[in-house]
Amino acid sequence: MSSPTDPRRRPEPDDEDRPRPPPRRGQARPLADYIASLVTPAARRRGFATADVIALWAEIVGPGYADCTQPERLSWPRRLGNGGEDEFEPATLIVRVSGARALLFQHEVPVIVERINAAFGYAAIGRIRIVQRPIDLGRKQPKLPKRRLAAAEEAHIKDLVGEIENEALREALARLGRAIRGGLPNP
Repeated sequence: MSSPTDPRRRPEPDDEDRPRPPPRRGQARPLADYIASLVTPAARRRGFATADVIALWAEIVGPGYADCTQPERLSWPRRLGNGGEDEFEPATLIVRVSGARALLFQHEVPVIVERINAAFGYAAIGRIRIVQRPIDLGRKQPKLPKRRLAAAEEAHIKDLVGEIENEALREALARLGRAIRGGLPNP
């Protein structure tokens, strides 16, 4: 069992008045503590108060739409008047959806609005506007390693481009030939 001064222990209601020891230098901290301070300014430029919706997006929409949707920005309505509680209007979430999945996603919008509002803790989103665009998930296709060309293949490429007078064009076509042959299986 952990001691009452252990920083890993969750505070109990009667522990609130006790002074906490300062965190030790070099103590491990969750990565989220560091990332939140970096991501939040970028999220605010897109209308998100925090990056929570972006971070939880895959859980909110589920595995069926996590790979084909992406929250793009929040559009808050203009406030007219004194800005009191009575004048609160929920925001519109603009969601990027790829391809024909937009039609299927449109049928799920009411459920997704409920899930987002549950994540916020209040009715922050009133509607979702769907924009059909390709999704950038930050994944790049891995480059396949090129195989080394045999001497006969090198000679064949050299023969094909040998009669070209412009040296820059000849070298460019030779590089193209090597890249094409290097990506093919062995002859």
